[in-house]
Amino acid sequence: MPADLDLEEYFLVTGFPDLLPLALKMAQRDGYGQKEMIEAVCKVADKAKTYPPTRNRVAWFAAVFREKLLEAQAEIKAYERKTLS
Repeated sequence: MPADLDLEEYFLVTGFPDLLPLALKMAQRDGYGQKEMIEAVCKVADKAKTYPPTRNRVAWFAAVFREKLLEAQAEIKAYERKTLS
C-alpha cells in the first residue's frame, strides 16, 4: 500500500472503516501509536482473506487487531533497533 495514506484511508482500503473508532480506543488505551495501528490493520486485512469473520465481525476484529498490534509493535521496534545499529 502507498506510504502516503493516513490512518483513516488505511482502514478504508483494508475494508474496516467502520471499526476505526474501536481501533482508536483500543490503541489509545494500550499506548500504541499510528505506525502500529497502520501495520496492525494491514495484518488484520491479510488474516481476513484467509480466516474471515463468520459470526461477530466486531469481536473478531477486536481480538485479531489486539494480537496484530503486539506483532506490529515488536516488528517496528526491531526495525528501529536494526537501523540504529
